[in-house]
Amino acid sequence: MLDHGGGILAAARRYGIPVGDWLDLSTGLNPHGWPVGNLPAEVWQRLPQEHDGLEDAAAAYYGSPSLLPVAGSQAAIQSLPLLRTPGSRVGMLAASYAEHAHAWARHGHVVTGFAEHELLDAVAELDVVLVCNPNNPTGWQVPPETLLGWRENLAARGGWLIVDEAFMDCTPQHSLVPFVGEPGLIVLRSLGKFFGLAGARVGFVFAWRELLDALREELGPWTISGPGRAVAKAALRDTNWQVVALGQLTAESARLAALLTEHGLPPAGGTALFQWLTTPHAAELHDFLAARGILIRHFATSNSVRFGLPADEGDWKRLAAALADFSMDSVTK
Repeated sequence: MLDHGGGILAAARRYGIPVGDWLDLSTGLNPHGWPVGNLPAEVWQRLPQEHDGLEDAAAAYYGSPSLLPVAGSQAAIQSLPLLRTPGSRVGMLAASYAEHAHAWARHGHVVTGFAEHELLDAVAELDVVLVCNPNNPTGWQVPPETLLGWRENLAARGGWLIVDEAFMDCTPQHSLVPFVGEPGLIVLRSLGKFFGLAGARVGFVFAWRELLDALREELGPWTISGPGRAVAKAALRDTNWQVVALGQLTAESARLAALLTEHGLPPAGGTALFQWLTTPHAAELHDFLAARGILIRHFATSNSVRFGLPADEGDWKRLAAALADFSMDSVTK
């Protein structure tokens, strides 16, 4: 099992701070998530049913009906490697969402991590290319026209381009979902980040029909709970909330970047939901904040950290004060 953000229980035990006293900035989720109200009793009492409106809502929101609902992107990440013969040459960024590499290596495929400039030149030698777009945690994006060229190159050899668009909701103009249908292109989307509904475990795979049918057989029935389907359908249809959330997140991400820069920690990348920075003091920064009940994500192999967005003014002030203390503490060392 790989480590992920959101490990408040483990952090509380390690640092001796009660769970309720933490400010969790480690996940990159919308802190103002879609408001889930009361659900009808029947969604708890009946088996989940396909084509209850969820598929139509997802097709309208994302821009393609060629989809399969799954239990979050993770379900697809773990299952897609099973649909290829072991030994496929898989390439992705070395600094990216680690579950992809873990799943493909676990099922007998050869996974290579590349720097950004190296990946651009490696496609011709690979069977599968995995791209988080925007990348998690660096925020790097590959232009759609470049990705479509990669798809054509890979598909000509029976290869796949898998694009994980978990953080794409705030920049939908760069999504590849509208191009889905041709062999070789697989796009993953999730309601966890932009909608702030990570606990619902709802995501979608967009691909050509044969791939979706094979994945459906692999996953089996009832991949999403009835309550999960009901919440996801309502959130995807709530266009007014989506417009407000987009503006709010864009403004708050810029505020976070400015706050970090003000305290000598300028971001090297990010999205509307997080800011990422590299520093030789990444471990010290993580521990310094954690000792004050603020959890950020630390990436030891790249000496970097990722900050999510605070939820309210109290959280913003708490983060600003801690960053000021860290700056002062660094000066006096």
